Amino acid sequence: MIERFLAKDIKSFLNEFLAVAILGPRQVRKTTLAKEIAAQISPTPFLDLEKPSDLAKLSDPELYFQTHSNHLVIIDEIQRMPQLFQVLRSVIDERRQQGQKVKQFLLLGSASKELLKHSSESLAGRIIYTQLCGFNIQEVRKAVYIDDNLYGLGAAFPIAFLVLRIIVV
Repeated sequence: MIERFLAKDIKSFLNEFLAVAILGPRQVRKTTLAKEIAAQISPTPFLDLEKPSDLAKLSDPELYFQTHSNHLVIIDEIQRMPQLFQVLRSVIDERRQQGQKVKQFLLLGSASKELLKHSSESLAGRIIYTQLCGFNIQEVRKAVYIDDNLYGLGAAFPIAFLVLRIIVV
C-alpha cells in the first residue's frame, strides 16, 4: 500500500475541526484513504451515497447524525446529496454549542464547482477542505523504486500505477 502524505494532514485537521472534506477526481483513492484513517479511530459509520441502502439511512439525516453523535461519520460521494449541507450546518452549529470541537464529519467528493458552491455557502467557517490528487513522485518512490519515465506515463493515478507496475516489473 502506498502511504498518502496527505493522511497526516487530514488526521491533524480532524483533531482541530468538526468537518473535513477530501475532494479530488475519481480514482485517486479518497475512499481508501478515509477508511484507513477511520480504522485508527473508534467505530466509524461510513455512508456511500451511491448506495441506495446508505441513502435510505439519511431519510432523516438529523436523526441519523444524532444517533451517531459520538462518532466520526464518513460520507462518500457527498455531491450526490447537496441538500445535506444545510443539515450539516445546523448539526455542526449545535454540536459546537454543546462543546464538541473535533472529529465529527469526514466528507468525500468530487471537486466540482457545484459541490464547492453548495458546501461553501452552507459550511463557511465550519469545514476545512483538502485536495487529493494522484500519487506524487515522493509517495511512489517511498513505496517502490520507480523510474521517472514511468511516472510520466500516467503512474500518478493509482490504477494506472498498478497496471504500469505489472507491465514493467
